[in-house]
Amino acid sequence: MPAVAKLLTQKEQLLARLGTDPGPNERAEIQALLAKIETALKLLGAQNSAAAGVDE
Repeated sequence: MPAVAKLLTQKEQLLARLGTDPGPNERAEIQALLAKIETALKLLGAQNSAAAGVDE
């Protein structure tokens, strides 16, 4: 699952940036990117669950 691994790596990097106390604009940008990553991870999880159901 390279896509999931890539998303998780990006999420970790963004969370680390949040820990550096960024300014309000950068914080908002980081939070927006994190929201997109969370959505993508949920969608990939749903796709994987559906694929697993088809295989059974």
